[in-house]
Amino acid sequence: MLNKYARAFFTRVLTPFAALLIRIGVSPDAVTLVGTGGVVAGALIFYPRGEFFWGTVVITLFVFSDLVDGNMARQLGRSSRWGAFLDSTLDRVADSAIFGGLALWYAGRGDNLTLCAIAIFCLASGQVVSYTKARGEAIGLPVNVNGLVERAERLVISLVACGLSGLHKFGVPGVEVLLPIALWIVAAGSAVTLGQRVVTVRRESAEADAIAQGGNG
Repeated sequence: MLNKYARAFFTRVLTPFAALLIRIGVSPDAVTLVGTGGVVAGALIFYPRGEFFWGTVVITLFVFSDLVDGNMARQLGRSSRWGAFLDSTLDRVADSAIFGGLALWYAGRGDNLTLCAIAIFCLASGQVVSYTKARGEAIGLPVNVNGLVERAERLVISLVACGLSGLHKFGVPGVEVLLPIALWIVAAGSAVTLGQRVVTVRRESAEADAIAQGGNG
């Protein structure tokens, strides 16, 4: 849901910035690499130390590269399979760093192994949700399903909760409970989304097999 509407909005907002980068000779692939590096650094430097506010600020600044690089490629008229592959692969790296950083916090100074496990589940389920769509498409299926919690929802819920939770260090009371709640929501939503995609692939594959068998008959 957020992918559809948020992407359209931010694409319009970021188009002038993308055009500027093109004029000064920056490539879309360079933006992808720098953006991922910034997200990974923000997540693995700040989150394991419990610096959720500043970590989220850094991550948010770099996460928009996911929209800028694609915008640049379209303006240049040279969208490529390599660019799509690189972008998708590094998205998985960035997501892993975010939830990995949270898991490190709860395994260490956060001292909550349950939430550490939930963060790891969010990391793993996010990867599998993406894999099910990619694998379904690789075997020729459309995988037509709008999942409950896709990548955009996972990032927005997690980053907003992290940023707000970090405000407790500035004296804002009660906000630290938001991150655990968000992790449970993302974990449950990811599990539902995974189920939705598996059911969709099962149905589409059965339909495709029936059509193939009918044609052979």
